[in-house]
Amino acid sequence: MKRRFAYFLAPALAAAAASPAAAQSRGAGLSLIRDAEIEHTIRAYSAPIFQAAGLSAAKIQVHLVNDSRINAFVAGGRHMFINTGLLMRAEHGGQVIGVIAHETGHIVGGHLVRLQRELADAQIKQIISMILSMGAAVAARDGRVAVAGQALGQRLTEGAFYQFTRTQESAADAFALTALDRAGISSRGLFEFLQILGEQEMLYAARQDPYLRTHPITRARADDVRQHLARSPHADRPLPKNFEAMHVRMRAKLIGFLRPPDQVIQRYRGKENTLEARYALAVAYHQDARLERALQFIDALIRESPNDAYFHELRGQILFESGRDHVRDAVLAYDRAVKLAPGEALIRVGLAQAQLETGDPRLQRAALDNLRAAIRDDDTYPLAWRLLSVAYGKAGDEGNAALANAEYAYLNRDLPTLRAAIVHAERGLKPGTPSWLRLQDLKTQVKQVLDDRRR
Repeated sequence: MKRRFAYFLAPALAAAAASPAAAQSRGAGLSLIRDAEIEHTIRAYSAPIFQAAGLSAAKIQVHLVNDSRINAFVAGGRHMFINTGLLMRAEHGGQVIGVIAHETGHIVGGHLVRLQRELADAQIKQIISMILSMGAAVAARDGRVAVAGQALGQRLTEGAFYQFTRTQESAADAFALTALDRAGISSRGLFEFLQILGEQEMLYAARQDPYLRTHPITRARADDVRQHLARSPHADRPLPKNFEAMHVRMRAKLIGFLRPPDQVIQRYRGKENTLEARYALAVAYHQDARLERALQFIDALIRESPNDAYFHELRGQILFESGRDHVRDAVLAYDRAVKLAPGEALIRVGLAQAQLETGDPRLQRAALDNLRAAIRDDDTYPLAWRLLSVAYGKAGDEGNAALANAEYAYLNRDLPTLRAAIVHAERGLKPGTPSWLRLQDLKTQVKQVLDDRRR
């Protein structure tokens, strides 16, 4: 597992979005990415939209899905998922913000709950159609009548379903335009994104990105946004300069990590004097196990911006993942990054992992402190809990080590490991302590999950 640009399989949420892409993910889980800098960028993009919508940013979780296709969707009422493919395809931050505004419209409108009801209603209609067609087939003694009746029922329910989703998409667009105006952000990015998707309508369905299939594009939708642009006072307002710089860096990082190194090197050949190229190439050469070249590019960026926490973080990751000989240098790089961005929980987790790897008891105790601090800020990162279990184990605290392992298993929905860890934690924790009380809460949550599965 890559430490900082970390992938993990996330169990599908109980109320997963009813789109084909999301439904397909329910069985296998979504491959999610955690990265401090990219999450910081998405938070910055989302904040003005959530504020305009009257939503608490702390209550909306935006997840990054490791998928090269253009897609975004909502689930569970307060979860938004954005594919890395969409972030890499977007030409500037305004297009990403437009998508976030649109998806926020689905959250505010409660479209997921209404869509699930519509799906249930459509299924009932199809069942009725099937029963009626089977009765007609018996009367006519011709099985072809049943097949024809079922096909007609399916077409009718599909037609009603897609009419319903088109209505939802138009409503989400209307909300997005209002929210963007309230936030003082141009809706041109949303219009441009609709144009990108419009180009895909010319492709065969199998080659289309899932966003197009789950968010049907119509000329009327694009025309509505164009007309809004013509009268919006913010139509030509540029984004803050730092937003554009953040988008360039986000794309460079994603390309560096997710594209084959040889393609990245070819893409940026002759452009090495730009920040985008150097950032992507630092990652690509690291992915290609060419440490000296990777350090050459990241060190050049650090010389230009010595107080950039994310550059120091990437240097720490490059060194940590290059072998034990470089672990102590990785600790120094991560430590510098944490000092520059003390509120970034994921960077603190990176520092703790490097500290644990040194085998130095003093640094291992520091790792325990860093992990506890990181989890106070973000308790949703499985790797942090797994490392905390290791750190407690090295400190000889078996009860808390088992509790941290239980938290890790709970996030991954690994029930066999979770049950065993709970039993182990109960033996090692003193009743009435905060850790013991947390264990009781966890047991209650596990019971709820099991009860939900039985329903």
